[in-house]
Amino acid sequence: MNLIELSLRLILSFIVLLAFTRLMGRKEISQMTFFNFVSAIALGTLGASLAIDSSITVRNGLIALAGWSLFTILMGYWDLKSKSFRNLVEGTPHIVVRKGEVMEGELRKLRLDINALNVLLRKKNVFSIHDVDYAIMEIDGTLSVMKKEGKQAVTKSDRLNFSVTTSHVIPIPTALIEDGKINDKNIEALPIDVQWLNRQLNTKGIHSVSEVFYAEMQKDGTLHVDRYDDVVH
Repeated sequence: MNLIELSLRLILSFIVLLAFTRLMGRKEISQMTFFNFVSAIALGTLGASLAIDSSITVRNGLIALAGWSLFTILMGYWDLKSKSFRNLVEGTPHIVVRKGEVMEGELRKLRLDINALNVLLRKKNVFSIHDVDYAIMEIDGTLSVMKKEGKQAVTKSDRLNFSVTTSHVIPIPTALIEDGKINDKNIEALPIDVQWLNRQLNTKGIHSVSEVFYAEMQKDGTLHVDRYDDVVH
């Protein structure tokens, strides 16, 4: 391979990778799930092969990149349409700390030891597990932490309403409907049932769960509902 051919392959590989990556969406780089990780490695390998491997023709290299990109886009479409498929490919969040208690079983599932957990907590400015109300390992490998109320930073809103006490029905906001389907597992974990959920939806003028994109029960027991096809004014 001469210098001119190498330069042309490098330029072509860069342009094609950039174009296909933009087609696949920002999730490919902003949220590194298991599938996104595998997809990124495969694209990088195919792009590098197109650029420097003279045994691979430009045509075959482009076909391989286009084929993998199309596969990734289709997987992303199925990911949006099916919650079960999404859970299978990307996994689900895991609660690793609940009310200051470490969930050892969840740590074992994640192949995470207590030292690694403490490192992640310190990166969130939490230096004692006792200060944690909930810690959740997200599907992209990051840790989301909710501190106990007495350990949370005081905000301007807190100072303005320091005399008001909030009654919490549940410890953490919980999803009840996702993608138009009821999350039975979360319903069973709360002091509510499907009939209660349907009554709440009816008061909001919603007569079918399929009309709801996402519904979440707040800590005070109220229901936040996001319908499909919201209109932005």
